[in-house]
Amino acid sequence: MKCDTKTFAQMYETVYKDLYRFALCMMRNPQDAEDAVSDAVVAAYENIGKLKKEDSFKSWIFTILSNICKKKWRSAAKESKCTDEENLFSGSLEEPDMGLAVDVRKAFFLLEEEEQTIIGLSVFGGYTSQEIGDALKLNPNTVRSKRSRALQKMECVLR
Repeated sequence: MKCDTKTFAQMYETVYKDLYRFALCMMRNPQDAEDAVSDAVVAAYENIGKLKKEDSFKSWIFTILSNICKKKWRSAAKESKCTDEENLFSGSLEEPDMGLAVDVRKAFFLLEEEEQTIIGLSVFGGYTSQEIGDALKLNPNTVRSKRSRALQKMECVLR
């Protein structure tokens, strides 16, 4: 798809609040959420030529954001592991209180990409099955089924 700066800005304007809300739910830190959204916008702008239809912009940019959040989580986990190992050798390791939020994120990241997009758009973005179906070119009933199955998968992991 050919897209100028003005068109990109108009498309971004329709989803920026939802992108931030999604990132904030995933990252649990306003600065990290802002960084993730910024990275997603830059990546989307640089790769806008790969987007085939303007109608798919919402799901496409949410997928980019989801992948960036995952990457940041992996990076943070590696840093945390190094810090924990350093604390272990210094004898001052305290038991981290990760809480349910981390478990939910881990369960979320175990889902397939399409499932993550559906859950992200539905739960974090507040989109209806019809809106998600339109964005992903799926029947709204299919969206509801996939959402239900994805939530069941997450529930199994969280037990």
